[in-house]
Amino acid sequence: MLRKLISKTIKLPDNRVVTIETGKLAMQSNGSVVIRMGNALILATVVAKAAAEEESYNFLPLSVDYQEKFAASGKIPGGFLKREGRLGDHEILIARLVDRAIRPLFPKKINSEIQVNISLISADESILPDALAALAASSALSVSSIPFNGPISEVRVARIDGVFLINPPPSLLEKADMNLMVAATNDSILMVEGEMNEVQEADMIAAIRFAHDAIKVHCQVQLELMAAVGIEKKTDTLNDLPTTLVCEPALREAIYTDIYAVAKRHIPSKTLRKEAFMAVTHRYSSALVQDQNGQETSVNQQKEFLLELQNQAIRALILNESIRLDGRRLDQIRSIESEIDYLPSAHGSALFTRGETQSLTTVTLGSKFDEQIIDRAMEDGYHRFMLHYNFPGFSTGEVKPNRGPSRREIGHGNLAMRALKAVLPPDKENLYTIRVVSDILESNGSSSMATVCAGSLALMDAGIPIKAAVSGIAMGMITDPATGRFAVLSDILGDEDSIGDMDFKVAGTQQGITACQMDIKVAGISYEMLEKALHQAKEGRLYILQKMEETIAIARPNSKPHAPKIVTIEVEKEMIGAIIGPGGKVIQEIQKESCANIDIVERGYKGIVTIFAPNQEMLQKAVGKIKTITAKPSIGEVYVGKVKSVLNYGAFVEFMPGKDGFLHVSEVRLERIEDLEKVLEIGEELQVKLIGVDPKTGKYRLSRKVLLSSDAIAAGG
Repeated sequence: MLRKLISKTIKLPDNRVVTIETGKLAMQSNGSVVIRMGNALILATVVAKAAAEEESYNFLPLSVDYQEKFAASGKIPGGFLKREGRLGDHEILIARLVDRAIRPLFPKKINSEIQVNISLISADESILPDALAALAASSALSVSSIPFNGPISEVRVARIDGVFLINPPPSLLEKADMNLMVAATNDSILMVEGEMNEVQEADMIAAIRFAHDAIKVHCQVQLELMAAVGIEKKTDTLNDLPTTLVCEPALREAIYTDIYAVAKRHIPSKTLRKEAFMAVTHRYSSALVQDQNGQETSVNQQKEFLLELQNQAIRALILNESIRLDGRRLDQIRSIESEIDYLPSAHGSALFTRGETQSLTTVTLGSKFDEQIIDRAMEDGYHRFMLHYNFPGFSTGEVKPNRGPSRREIGHGNLAMRALKAVLPPDKENLYTIRVVSDILESNGSSSMATVCAGSLALMDAGIPIKAAVSGIAMGMITDPATGRFAVLSDILGDEDSIGDMDFKVAGTQQGITACQMDIKVAGISYEMLEKALHQAKEGRLYILQKMEETIAIARPNSKPHAPKIVTIEVEKEMIGAIIGPGGKVIQEIQKESCANIDIVERGYKGIVTIFAPNQEMLQKAVGKIKTITAKPSIGEVYVGKVKSVLNYGAFVEFMPGKDGFLHVSEVRLERIEDLEKVLEIGEELQVKLIGVDPKTGKYRLSRKVLLSSDAIAAGG
C-alpha cells in the first residue's frame, strides 16, 4: 500500500504547536490521524460498517471509545492481570465528551454502524489529552469517506489569575477558578461542560467566546487537511429505510389536530399523557395501514409517522402559544418537596422530589483508609470525595437488568460530583473521606440535577460544613430555523428533552455557577440563545435553593451520634516510635481496644496522628491512650506506676507508658529498708511522685516516701 504522509500545523497563541498527520498509521480504517503536541501523541481511527439493505436504525449507530495506553507513560498496569482492562470512568467521560460533540453532525439518514477509536499512544505530563481527543476524532472523520457535517474541535478554557488560557498545563489548572471544555463548529457552539468556583453567567459566556475563537482556527486547519487529502464522501452509508409514510393531507391534518389537542390538555402525569397519545394512535391505526398510493405500510413506518406528528405538535404548541405539556409557563419550576434524615442509619440522607423526578441520596463518612486509589496512565493518587449515581429501570417503569453503571450513569454522577466539589471544606477542615450515592427512584427530566440538590441536602444533614447549598436545573430549548424564533424551557420534562434542541444543565450556589453541561442536538445555537438560557437558569436555580433552605439552611454543627468520629493530634516527632511500639505492638493494642483506625505521618518536626473511631466514646478512649503515651512528665506530679525490676539499692518503675523512673531504696518508706525485694514485687502498682531529673544521666527520679509523710497526707497526696 502506498503511504503518503500529509501534515498540517496549528499554532497556539503561546507558541505551542499542534500537528495533525494522516497517511501513515492505521491505513485500513476509513480514516485515521495522529495528533501530536509536545511528546503527546493521540491516534484516532474511524470505521463505518458496510450497510446491508435490510438494516434500518431509528437512532444513530455511533460508538466512541477513548483509551490511555499505560506504555504511553512508561508504566505497567496494576492489578493481577497487568494489562489494560475495561475502560476506566475517566476514559468513558472523555469518550462522552467526544461523542456528544460529533453526534449531532451526522446526517439523519445515515444507516451504517460507525465506530470511533481514540488512543493515547504517547503521553506528556505537561499536556492533558482530553482537550485533544475531539480534534483527533473530527480530523479522522474529515479525512474519511463517511458523511460528516464537520469539522469541529474541542478545547479546554481555564481562567487563571483572571486570564483565559487555552489547553493550559495541569500545573496551572490547580489555580483556575473556571475549567470548561467547549466544543464547536466554525459557526456555532455544540457542547459545554466543566466546573467553576461560583462564577457569574457573563464570565462563563466570555470564556466560551474565547474558546470558540481558538476552535475556529482548528476547524480551518482541518478544512485544509481535507483539501490536501482530496477524499470524496460516500453516499451508500445513507439510506431512506424505512420509507417515510405519506398519507392524505386531510387525514394528516385530522391526526395532527387530535395530537395537538392532547398536548394542550395539560396532563401532568407522564403515564397518563402517554396513554392519551396512544389513544390517538389506536384511533387512526387502521387508517394508516396503507399510504396515499395504496401501498401497504409497516408498523415501524406508522410509528415513525405518528411520532413525528407528535413532536411537531408539541414544538408548535410551545413556540406558538408558550404552553408546555404539563401546563407550566416556560420559566416555571415543578413542585418541589425535600426532607433530610430520611434513613436513620445513614450518616446523612436526603429525599428530593421535583415533579416526577425523585432522588434518594446518602452520605457515608469514612477514613483515610477508604480513599479511592487512582491508577491511570496519566495519574496516580487518591480521591477523598466520590459521588455515584444509579439509574435503575423501575425509575421509568421499565424492566432493565442491573449490569453495573452505564456510561450515562457515570457521566451524570461526574457532573453532580463537580457541582458539589466546589463547596466542600478544605482537607484541613474536613478529615473524612466522603461517598455520596444518589439512587434515582423516579425520573421524568433531569435526575442529575435532582442528585445535585439531594446531595447538597444530604451533606448538610451529615454535618459536613459546605460553603453554601448547591442546586441544579436542566434547561431545554425549542427552535424554528425558518423564522429564527426560539423558546427556552426551565426544568424540562423527559418528553421535552427528547423532542427539544438543547439539554443545558446548570448547577450553582446563590453566588454563582459551580458546574454545567450543555448538549446541542442541532447544528448549534447562537450566543443570544445561550445568554437567555443562562439567565433563565439562574432564576430557576435561585428558586430551587429557596425551597431547599426551607428544609435545611446550613449544615448540622456536628455529625450524627452514630456517625464515625475523626480527629488529628500533633505530637513530637520523637514520640511516633512510642505510639507505634516495638513491631507495632502499642498501636495495634490501642486500635483493638478502641476499634479505631490510626494513621501517623511525619510532617517536618512533628507527627500528625489521625484517629478514626466508630463513635465519640471510642474516639476519646483512643485519644486518651495516645495523649498518655505522648504526655511529658512534670516534676511534682503524682503517677500510678508499675514496678518493672527490683535491685538491692532501688527499683525501676514505669510511671508513664514507655517512661521509667528510678525509685531509690531510701525513697520507698519513711523507715530504713534492709531488703527491698521483700517490700516490692515486680508488677506491683504504686503511687509515686516525680521529684527530679538526674542532670548527668537524664533519668527520672521518683519518690514514694514523700507521699507517705504527714505533710503530703495533709495536702491530699
